[in-house]
Amino acid sequence: MRKLILLLALSMLAGSAFAATGARARLEAFAGGLHSLRGDFQQTVFDAHGNITGTSHGQLALKAPRLFRWKVTGPYQQLIVADGRKVWVYEPDLEQATVRDQGAEEAHSPLTVLTDLSQLDSEFKATDAGMHDGLEWLRLVSRSKDPQFEYAEIGFDATGPRRMIFKDTVGNRTEIRFSNWQRNVDLPSDAFTFVPPKGTDVVGDAGSARPAAEGTH
Repeated sequence: MRKLILLLALSMLAGSAFAATGARARLEAFAGGLHSLRGDFQQTVFDAHGNITGTSHGQLALKAPRLFRWKVTGPYQQLIVADGRKVWVYEPDLEQATVRDQGAEEAHSPLTVLTDLSQLDSEFKATDAGMHDGLEWLRLVSRSKDPQFEYAEIGFDATGPRRMIFKDTVGNRTEIRFSNWQRNVDLPSDAFTFVPPKGTDVVGDAGSARPAAEGTH
């Protein structure tokens, strides 16, 4: 009987992190103790009139403090990798990769708060945006003098973030749906590196990037 009570208590403690109410509380519960994160996404882009202008899906991975991987697998292919020093955007169909320094733009990305809660109040003004569509929403407004978006909202259920909405400064809206989150997983050592495949046209300053390879990670 004592063993049963102990198991019940442990299961309650394990689940209490996501039992928090309020969007900010749910973000803090999800991000607390989080070092790495992997999941799937579906993205839909709307213009200012509400018309769909693009859809895509794929996988993403994050690792504190500044590592990021966004891989689009359909209907086209694209890979974005932030390695802590450079940001690579690879377009296989064009055989082209662009590279630039990883800087302020990434620091102001709402995705960074999932693995680095210290960014929440330093980079954004965060307010609870109420509950709709079965989710509790947190609105983030960038504190940057030159923001990349008007606002972003993250929608949470009892297990963590399920949707994210961006509205840019000209009225376009991007909606992202997340699924299959895996917390604190052991990610491959090369998950956040990019080596341009042989024959790729590299645009930008790659600095000390490694020589071209036959394939990509």
